[in-house]
Amino acid sequence: MAKEKVTIQQIADALGISRNTASKALNDTEGIPEETRARVIKKAIELKYKQFAYLETDGLLPKKTGNIALLTTNMPNTSHFGSQLISGLERRISTEGYNLSIHIVRDDERGEQALPVNFDAAGVDGIVCIELFDPAYSRLLTELGIPVIFIDCAADAFYPDFGADILLMENEHSTYAMTRDLLADGLNEIGFVGDYNHCKSFRERWIGCGRALTDAGLSLSREQSVLDEDRFFIFETDWMERRLGSIERLPQAFVCANDFIAVRLMRALKNIGLSIPGDIRVCGFDDSSESRIVEPHLTTVHIYSSDMGVKAGDMLLSRIRNPRQPYQVTHVYTKPIARESTQGGRMGRQA
Repeated sequence: MAKEKVTIQQIADALGISRNTASKALNDTEGIPEETRARVIKKAIELKYKQFAYLETDGLLPKKTGNIALLTTNMPNTSHFGSQLISGLERRISTEGYNLSIHIVRDDERGEQALPVNFDAAGVDGIVCIELFDPAYSRLLTELGIPVIFIDCAADAFYPDFGADILLMENEHSTYAMTRDLLADGLNEIGFVGDYNHCKSFRERWIGCGRALTDAGLSLSREQSVLDEDRFFIFETDWMERRLGSIERLPQAFVCANDFIAVRLMRALKNIGLSIPGDIRVCGFDDSSESRIVEPHLTTVHIYSSDMGVKAGDMLLSRIRNPRQPYQVTHVYTKPIARESTQGGRMGRQA
C-alpha cells in the first residue's frame, strides 16, 4: 500500500500552530517570524514533506549543502529595493540547503576583469548579480560555467548569447501608465530624467514614457529631458540646478528613472524657486522610503522586492537542477502609486 502523503495540517498539528501559519511559513509569506518559519521548515524536513523530503536537519534550519554567491558593485542600503530582495532570496535558497555569501566587486576588479579576492568559483553552485551593469564583466561571469542570474542588467544585455537568466521588475508598462495619467490631466510637455543607458530597467522606463507620449501624438523631447551619464546624478553639488538652468523651456512634468533621482530633482527645483506640483510635477520609481518622506510625497511605482528575491531563488535553483533549459527573461509585477507630487492623478489609490 502506498505511503500516505504528509499534509500541511500534520505539520501544523505537530507544532501546535494553525494550518494557515504553517502554510505561510512554507510559502515564504511575509509577516511570519523567522524562528517560526525555521521551526516549520525543520518539521517539514523531519516528516519528509514534498520538496523538503531529501534534506536533513541541522539545528533549526536545513543542513547546508551548497553555496550561492551574490555579486554586487554596491551593497544595497535599507531603502534600496535590493535589501528586501536579498532577504527574500536568502529565505528561498535556505529551504533547499544553500548558504548565501556576498561579494563586493570593486572598481579596480571590474577594470581588470578580475573576480573578487574572496570569491572561490570552485565552491560556488550559482551566482546572483545585483547592480552589476558592466557588459564585459557580465560576460566574464557567464563564461565561468556556473549558473548565473542577473537582477537587472546592462541596457543591451538581451543579445542572443548572453548566457544567463535575467529577472527584472516590470518597468515599461508602469511608467507608461504614470505618463499616460499625466497626459490625461492635460499636460503635453513631459521630460525624462535619468541615464537610459545605465541599465535595462532605466532603458525600459525611458521606453515606457516615450511610448505613452507617442500614443498621444506627442514626442519625448530630449531638450526638455536630463539624460546625462548616471555618475552625474550622485553628486551632492549644484550640478542638477545648473543642468536645469540650461534647459530653455522646462516641461510641465518630469518622469524620473528612480526615486533617488526624483528626490534630487525635487530639491533642485525648489532651490531654483519652483514649486511641486504647482509649477512642475515629478514622478519617480521604486517606492523607496524617501518617496514617502520627501515633501510633497512622491508619485512612484512600488516594487515587490521580497517576492522578486523569492523568484530569483526559484529561477537560479531551477537552472542549477537543469542547466540546459532555455534562458529566461522574467518581469515581476509592479504598481504605480499616486501621491502629492502629481496632485493625486488617476494612478490608483493614494498611499
